[in-house]
Amino acid sequence: MRRRARRNAGVFTGIFAALLFAAALVGACGVLVESAYRAHAPVERFGAAAAVVTGPRSVEDRMKRLGEEPERQSRPLTERSRVPASAAARLRAVPGVRGVVADVSFPVLASSGRTLTGHGWESAALRPYALSAGRPPRAPDEVVLSRPAGVAPGGVAWLQADGTPRPYRVTGVVSSGPGAAFFTTATAAALYGHPGQADALAVLGGADAGALRDAVPGLTVATGPARGDAEDPRVAAARPDILELGATFGGVAVMTALVVVGGLIVLSVRERAREFALLRAIGATPGQVRRRLLGETLLAGAPAALIGGVLSLGLGAAMHHAMLRKGVLPDGFAPVLGPLPVLAAFAVTLAAAVVTALLASLRVSRIRPVQALGESAVESAALPAWRVVTGVVFLVLGLSALGTSTATSGPAANAAIGGLVIALIVATALLGPLVARLGNRVLGGAARAISPVAGGLARHAGAAAALRAGSIVTPVALAVAFAGTQLFAQSTVVHATTAQAAAGDRADQVVVSAGPGLPRGAAEAARRVPGVTAATPVKRTTVVMAVKELGEKNLRSLNARGVGRDAEATMDPGVTSGRLADLRGTTVALSRDVASGLGVGSAAALWLGDGTRVTARVVAVYDRGLGFGDVLLPHDLVAAHSSTTLDDHVLVRGRADLRPVTAAYAGAAAIDHDAFGAAVSQEVRLQGFFNHVVVAAIGGFTVIGLVTTLALATAARRREFALLRLVGATRRQVLRMLRLEAAIVLGTGTLTGAAIAGVTLAAFATAITGLPLPSVSPVACAAVLLGVAGSGAAAILLPARALLPRRSSPSVS
Repeated sequence: MRRRARRNAGVFTGIFAALLFAAALVGACGVLVESAYRAHAPVERFGAAAAVVTGPRSVEDRMKRLGEEPERQSRPLTERSRVPASAAARLRAVPGVRGVVADVSFPVLASSGRTLTGHGWESAALRPYALSAGRPPRAPDEVVLSRPAGVAPGGVAWLQADGTPRPYRVTGVVSSGPGAAFFTTATAAALYGHPGQADALAVLGGADAGALRDAVPGLTVATGPARGDAEDPRVAAARPDILELGATFGGVAVMTALVVVGGLIVLSVRERAREFALLRAIGATPGQVRRRLLGETLLAGAPAALIGGVLSLGLGAAMHHAMLRKGVLPDGFAPVLGPLPVLAAFAVTLAAAVVTALLASLRVSRIRPVQALGESAVESAALPAWRVVTGVVFLVLGLSALGTSTATSGPAANAAIGGLVIALIVATALLGPLVARLGNRVLGGAARAISPVAGGLARHAGAAAALRAGSIVTPVALAVAFAGTQLFAQSTVVHATTAQAAAGDRADQVVVSAGPGLPRGAAEAARRVPGVTAATPVKRTTVVMAVKELGEKNLRSLNARGVGRDAEATMDPGVTSGRLADLRGTTVALSRDVASGLGVGSAAALWLGDGTRVTARVVAVYDRGLGFGDVLLPHDLVAAHSSTTLDDHVLVRGRADLRPVTAAYAGAAAIDHDAFGAAVSQEVRLQGFFNHVVVAAIGGFTVIGLVTTLALATAARRREFALLRLVGATRRQVLRMLRLEAAIVLGTGTLTGAAIAGVTLAAFATAITGLPLPSVSPVACAAVLLGVAGSGAAAILLPARALLPRRSSPSVS
């Protein structure tokens, strides 16, 4: 078998390379999935605590299913869920508990611009922090700072919590840990702003976790690595989304690997049809032919899948690092590099190769020897009936997804778009030879008009080898369709978000903060400035709500904003019914994408940022959900159920001088609406960074598979090139024929991929903006097309130049 492998070195090298990259890609997806599954925020401040008691960190509800049992769904919370401080007494009564610390946390901005985290002094024992100089705070105007704050004991630090900056006398310094500010218990409780409550109850001592849960029913008891989630909920909140993205990415990667590797194996079997026909002619049974092909595939595939699986750890870590650096993943979201992604990549890739090889060997091993010899010389023009029927089925599924995506909006449309791309690509793979014949008729005629001799040869070669051409068209179409859809769907979202935000921006200025946020008094201070007619504080949060998708409700985490008074004067979210002025108490305004049939006066059940369930009365429905978030709530309601009471920004109507306001609050600045719109656009672009990672990984693999397939197909035509030289064709004429043939085949694949991307993007744009006009960058479009076509042309012409003899030779064997 090894001797046969050496004789077919080109085939095995191509299959080896394709399977190696496929395994690396699938394994990288596995790294993201396993990292998300096992992710916990690092345990830092609660290091000395045996257990941490918090409120619920997720919400659950039972979603009804048509004809099925209700499905229990859950979504994580993005805000801290507070606990009653009185529960500490019940925890202290549990055997083994040495003490309980009611921990509160709130952001503090120093005059230097550094953001610190404020706590009561008793929380210093949880890390534990140790005084390196000075003493603990004892008076309301005293504070202990961490050494990075840069203020020595006896000095004065100007600190801002939920008001204007105030002077505090520094009584001590702790040397370890991140920036922290420790106040007296009473001062910390006042600055925290929620009397009788705490962010967490940290338990000191070796008490049994079950006993602790029994003591505080309804609360969450975290031990071990889960304590980090109690300290920083952002990692736990990001986990389901990363799991979903990684699983989706993995599904697309497996589909891509099947298309690329499958096409390569089918092509290799087709190019070796003469060899298999001779085996059948000398008496080899169908089983022997299949075993030979499967054995050769395993010989190339097993080491490739194993090496690719090992390399996937590095690729997955690199993708994770890039996403972490760009802020797609929260700080503390550590990668997990274990054996499971390697094993999964090895198993999936090798199984795909074996199944594909088995399917490819069925026909060549079953047909009669004489028929096999005939088909090795002249390619059959007919496709198997099962392939045509299956291709048509996937085409119908794609058209059905197209109809669904244009008739719906929001998450349901996005889900339909993914199904649309996959269905059309699979249909292209199955019907590839038919697509290649159609492209050959159209583009072949143009090639013949350009050069009658070389163009005629190119058109004839394409028509005589439609199966080979179909194997080439598919990866070209896949690369163009996938890259175009991912890149320009994101640019469409960015453009629509920016356009909606700009169209609905009625503010002349926006007060923003370089720190954790603006204190509650900033909006009122701006409102008192002469010339200001309206000032609206805006606080961002995330709410959980059941959203109807394709007839069924699913729990979704939605971007929401708490808006204060004067909202109608400073923002226009495109209200179609109701009034923003009625946002007060327990009311809500919904975008049309998530309203799900709810109208003004309806009751909408939702969970606020800390998990509090409310039934809010709908007072308005609006169109510009991308620019203003899917949910608008009263500002006071959001502030009461958020980790902090700080506002994200203040919208100001009136071109007054806001310097008195910005000077009063540390880190505050006033910018115009153009600068604010640019900041919003940049934020949306960063959120789409994952799409760029996906395009780089899967698009790169597809191009590698395309180059491998084309190089293999070209190398297998040595005998054809020699025959052309024998009948009198010059080397220049053959190369010209190949250039035109490459233009026909690559042009067919490019047009097919562009058509798939165009249909998909038009449907996506219709769901997002109401018009089938996606935002397409000409530069990015040209880069995709030139990258695919250029690499494909090089993979055809470079091997051909090496194979074509300078002089004709009588040998064609």
